[in-house]
Amino acid sequence: MKLRFFPLALTLTISSLAFGQWHSLGNVTSVEPTANGALITAGSAHLQVSVLAPNVVRLRYTENSFPPDRSFAVLPDAFPAPPKPQLLDEKNVVTISTVALKVQISKSPLRVAFLTASGEVISQDQANTPPEFNGPAFRVWKSMPLSEHYFALGDKFGPLDRRNEAFTLWNTDEFGFQESTDPIYKAIPFFLALNEGNAYGIFLDNTYRSSFDFGKLSHDAYSFGAEGGQLDYYFFYGPNAKRVISDYTALTGRMPLPPLFAMGYQQCRYSYYPEARVREVANEFRKRHIPADVLYLDIDYQEKYRPFTIDRERFPHFEGMVADLRKQGFKLVLITDLHIAAVPGYQPYDEGMAHDYFIKNPDGSVYVGPVWPGPSVFPDFTRTEVRDWWGTLYTGFIKMGVRGFWNDMNEPSVFETPTKTAPLDTVHRVTTGPNTERKTDHREIHNVFGMENVRGTYEGLLKLQPDLRPFVLTRAAYAGTQRYASTWTGDNTASWNHMRLSVPQLLNLSLSGFAFVGDDIGGFNGSPTPELLTRWMELGVFNPIYRNHANKGTRDREPWVDGPEHEKIRKSYIETRYKLLPYIYTGLEEASRTGVPLMRPLFLEFPKETSLETDGEEFMFGRSLLVAPKEWPFVDPYEVKLPAGDWFDYWTGEKHSGPAEFKVDPGLDVLPVYVRGGSILPEQPVIEYVGQQPSGPLTLRVYPGPECSGDLYADDGDTFAYKKGQFMREHFTCEASSSGVKVHIAAPDGAYQPWFKQMRLAVYGAGAARDVQVDGKSAKKSKAKDGALEVENIPWDAKAHDVTISYGTK
Repeated sequence: MKLRFFPLALTLTISSLAFGQWHSLGNVTSVEPTANGALITAGSAHLQVSVLAPNVVRLRYTENSFPPDRSFAVLPDAFPAPPKPQLLDEKNVVTISTVALKVQISKSPLRVAFLTASGEVISQDQANTPPEFNGPAFRVWKSMPLSEHYFALGDKFGPLDRRNEAFTLWNTDEFGFQESTDPIYKAIPFFLALNEGNAYGIFLDNTYRSSFDFGKLSHDAYSFGAEGGQLDYYFFYGPNAKRVISDYTALTGRMPLPPLFAMGYQQCRYSYYPEARVREVANEFRKRHIPADVLYLDIDYQEKYRPFTIDRERFPHFEGMVADLRKQGFKLVLITDLHIAAVPGYQPYDEGMAHDYFIKNPDGSVYVGPVWPGPSVFPDFTRTEVRDWWGTLYTGFIKMGVRGFWNDMNEPSVFETPTKTAPLDTVHRVTTGPNTERKTDHREIHNVFGMENVRGTYEGLLKLQPDLRPFVLTRAAYAGTQRYASTWTGDNTASWNHMRLSVPQLLNLSLSGFAFVGDDIGGFNGSPTPELLTRWMELGVFNPIYRNHANKGTRDREPWVDGPEHEKIRKSYIETRYKLLPYIYTGLEEASRTGVPLMRPLFLEFPKETSLETDGEEFMFGRSLLVAPKEWPFVDPYEVKLPAGDWFDYWTGEKHSGPAEFKVDPGLDVLPVYVRGGSILPEQPVIEYVGQQPSGPLTLRVYPGPECSGDLYADDGDTFAYKKGQFMREHFTCEASSSGVKVHIAAPDGAYQPWFKQMRLAVYGAGAARDVQVDGKSAKKSKAKDGALEVENIPWDAKAHDVTISYGTK
């Protein structure tokens, strides 16, 4: 028995933990083989080790007997064919082996280590410190090598590397959060560890308030634990980080392929009203020929802030406005918060009360808390019938043609209370099967409340429009929420610090399974300077979601607000976003299949370059683009680091050889972006919205280098027809030598016919061309302004084609 004290960042509950007696499970008393692992017994306690895949192991602990096996995050049959591991039960240790790793359980005391198949330690419980329990709480302590770094955990603020930081996971509406604020909006209890290029991950599947410490309390150990629920965690071994992310997202689900319009530029503020203002903003975009696809309406379009209503004084012709915006190529996204005004005569309230759909107080009365509409009630989204009902509330908006919905305030946020949320003893009823429920309290449900909210929205939209891909945006999330909604980082601030910190924040969200993410471009709170807004709009081009958003009382953020110079730069970058849509869409389609995010830290692409493991200022946008933004308002040049290989300036075509470090001093109109040698980027002509057909050929920007390749994915961008073969997938390769370059355009897969009928090559770093041939026939060549060799009139006819560029003279 021993007494443990936790620092504030790790305090779980004062009453049960700070002065409680912590104890381990003791020594192993028996070992029983199971179909895919072993049941380890220590007195009345048990550890169940289950091998799900050669690289994936689940560990489930209990001090008594195991409760029913259930999870809000884990997909059933995520790994449908688990291997049969080898079990070796020796005097002091039990070893469970697969072809990829070994799990060793020391018997005295019960302690776990993960090793490679050859016996090298990957991760292990701290020496002489097995997992500890104290009533409903538990904590796991693991050794922390000096060379190990930690990532993910969702949208936590701070540097990319979580080492030397500690975090609490409890979804919190933290308006005006700052650099040291914790917790904030999401609870994603998954982290990725990297040690000299070798990666593993741990997912603690526990929805209670939990905490993770990566060296705050102890310099040689990290730990994680929760104040209730099961000690149930999954261990993923790479050895590369992409494999870990892929296996984690196989377990918890991957982002569904978003509609193409959601990748366009999005304009939002709190709030656009009245109706005339919305139309004015839309008209200005089209008049100025600045591309944009999405306009948002925040809570001021509603009558008395009541969800699913319309303020007819501010929006007298709402249906006509939606139709007119659609004609202009705009998709409208509406906020629909989950709090329901407790007002008789308000349809959602009356229906919910009649069917007993709201969460309760312990005495059985309906819980009421103040939010935007005043006293409000909260649907119990953990019940299937409540989620089904919630989905029907979107019927009217869907019939009007509204295309997306924004579920905010779903931590859930409650005003005028120090906890900023519902009381911990409010009662939820969780559907466990047909006509069966279990009761629990808010301690267990709080962190999944937002997830179940957007699940109801997403599934409801699928029922209302089975052929259209929903677009749902959420603020609160738990692991697995990516199956239902995209997300953003919440109410950030209009400051250089928050722009700079948005990069590691989005990278860690991406590593946490959320591939379709963004932040409030320009910063929600406060007013950015013209320079800051321009720099942030440049950076936002290379975020998966590109949404400009602002708070009430702040200055306007539309691209044209700061005069012709800023408008010209911002328009140019938004146009770049639209040129890159084929590349972006291809990358997000890959993420929907593999879980590997579009926005990724450098180490995901360059695992052998360990100096990049903690770099959170530069990042990769897909496999090919490296972005090195100006993130500090310094007047001096700043340093750019390029990994090994050839790199080309995206704007000028200038070639650099890496690894390299050099200073840059970009003007206001320059965001340093570099293309990896060995890349082929598909680009389209500029359009003003995704429903507009591009005019001209598809361009393949070819950057010769090792393993030179590129891909293009296309479909209708809106429906699920791609699941029935209506897609197009095409692969490109290139080979370069001293005598020339050969580009191979493979025959495409799929039945979808893309918008283009011709392609154009722009080859960078090419020598003086003597001859250019397409499929053995001479072709026209020319030089682009950025030094590329251009080849025109390459047909796209669902067949393979070869372009050969010969250098020098005969």
